[in-house]
Amino acid sequence: MEAKRHRAFQFRLPELVLCVLLIFSGVNLAFSSGGFVDSFQRVGFTVFSTLQKGLHSVTSGLASTVTAVHELSRLKTENKILEEQLKNYEYFQRNNTEIRKENERLKEQLAFATSLEQKNYPAQIIGRNPDSLYSGLTINKGSRSGIKKNMPVLAVQGGNVGLVGKVVTVGLGTSIVMPVYDLKCNVSARIQNTRDVGIVSGLGSADVPLSLRYIKKRVLEELHYGDIIVTSGETENFPRDIPIGTISRISILDYDSSLSIDIVPAVDFSRLETVVVVDLHEVNPAAGMIPVQAQ
Repeated sequence: MEAKRHRAFQFRLPELVLCVLLIFSGVNLAFSSGGFVDSFQRVGFTVFSTLQKGLHSVTSGLASTVTAVHELSRLKTENKILEEQLKNYEYFQRNNTEIRKENERLKEQLAFATSLEQKNYPAQIIGRNPDSLYSGLTINKGSRSGIKKNMPVLAVQGGNVGLVGKVVTVGLGTSIVMPVYDLKCNVSARIQNTRDVGIVSGLGSADVPLSLRYIKKRVLEELHYGDIIVTSGETENFPRDIPIGTISRISILDYDSSLSIDIVPAVDFSRLETVVVVDLHEVNPAAGMIPVQAQ
């Protein structure tokens, strides 16, 4: 039994040679026809191209991310630079606008100061003190510049001249001006069209009208809203015919023989920056040197 089993698993030489020849022939036939090589090449190309495509995608993605981060950083830097340049431009633009306005105001003031017959001193308001006994305006000129007590103070705004008040306190380098709206300020005034004379008094604040008193009721029909009130020049405390303000309201009081008249000041005190202090007793040496432009 055992001998038979060993003989069943033994190959005979002719059969082995036949198998080898068949395998060799098949392989030779496959290589000679090219089908096997083509199949192998296609499989290899597919695998390699897939790997190459994936690697390219990963590389491209990383490169795009790095480029985007770099570009974002560059844009942030440029944006910061542009913001700083814009701030500088706006700053210089505001400065240029302020300089132009200041030059216009100074030219206007210089032209007005030169046109006056009396000697005068242009000055700048450097302080306001509404809590004092009088609502003082502090100017940057004093006795060293020639300022004296009781000198009248004028201003020009937008080509229009107006009365500001008078000097009440003089220091070496500064002075205090009492404005026309102060309770203690009284100015001899004249209605420009009727030539009637009265007294203009302040009511203590730049935000309320001035008061014109001692105008007789008989001239009521000749008065109109907007009529100009000017300095009379009779007391020699102020130049003649300087605008004080315009009539804004006329009231008739039964118990008074005079009219009660409200006056809007010619000067806008909330915007007042520069003034001209006038010396009524000295002639202006620069009068007429620079002609005043017509408005």
